[in-house]
Order: sequence, then C-alpha cells, then structure tokens
Amino acid sequence: MKRGFIWLLTLAYASVLLTACENDLREVEKVSSQKKSVPVDKSTGVEIIYSDSAKVKAKVITPELNRYHTKNPYYEMPKGATVIFFDENQKESSRIVSDYAIQHENSRVVEMRKNVVGTSVKGDVFKSDELIYDPRRPNPVYSTKLVTITQPNGNIVFGNGFSSDEDFKHWELTDATGNFPSGTTLIE
Repeated sequence: MKRGFIWLLTLAYASVLLTACENDLREVEKVSSQKKSVPVDKSTGVEIIYSDSAKVKAKVITPELNRYHTKNPYYEMPKGATVIFFDENQKESSRIVSDYAIQHENSRVVEMRKNVVGTSVKGDVFKSDELIYDPRRPNPVYSTKLVTITQPNGNIVFGNGFSSDEDFKHWELTDATGNFPSGTTLIE
C-alpha cells in the first residue's frame, strides 16, 4: 500500500513538471515568433581610435558595443562610454563620460545620455543628462537639456542649451544663470 502511494505521488509530480515545461516552451515559441530579428554584432572591452592624417583625434572606450545592422546602422554602448579628445600635440584636451551612448554610423553623430560628465584640461566640469557630438557642426558638442558647468574658481553656471568645441575651450550657454563668488570672472 505504501509503495503504491509513493508511486502514485511520483507519477503526479512528474506529470506536473512535464505540463509546466510544455506551457513554458509554448510561451517561448509564441514570444519568439512575434519578435522581429535584427542582426547584431556584440563586442566587449572595446577601444576605438579615431585619427586624421596619422594623428589620433579621439578615443572611445566602452565595456560593451553592439552594432545593429538596420537600414540606418548604429552602434549602441549600453554600459556607457568614455570619449577622450586629443589636441594637435596628442595630449588629452577633454573627456566625456556617460552611462549610455549611441553612434549613428552614417552621420557619425554620437548621443551620450544618463549622467553625462565632460571635463576640460582647464578643469571646467560639464554635467547634463545628454550631450551630443556632431562632427558636421561648427561647435560639435551640444545639448538642448539643462547643463551645469562648474569652474575651478568656484563659478557654477546653468543653462538650458549648450554648444562648444570638442575641447570645451569655447562654450556658449542659452538662458544662463549662475552663482559667482565676488571678484571672479565667468570665463578665464
């Protein structure tokens, strides 16, 4: 009697497991058939060097790079990126770090989002939720979001729009306001 009860219990347990697996497989097939497939190349630990006439202009470092083969191909950096710009003497002139970035392959426009921090060699620190780099513009680094700039002399400047060269030497703010300790200048 005991053996029959154990055998019946084991049979019931096995049928529950098999039924659960069948339902999960059907659900996976349903979801998979609805999902549109996009070819993706995935790379980890990526460092990209951009040069012109054998001189390094910029370097991009990202822990993960995904290249999407769509009509308008793009590169996604879902774990963030660091972009380092170099001057004509191959010395670092500025750096931008963000938690997320995307580069559109055809236009070469890079959108950096989430906790974006840019620094210049002068020590100016630029913070925003978004900075865009468009090499076709006269001032290729810009944002239409709120930007906070902290200068080494203590000045803190806010603006609702921002544009700059890639070295952050010559920048402009739209609707600028700020906190300035007495006796300081805005631009050094």
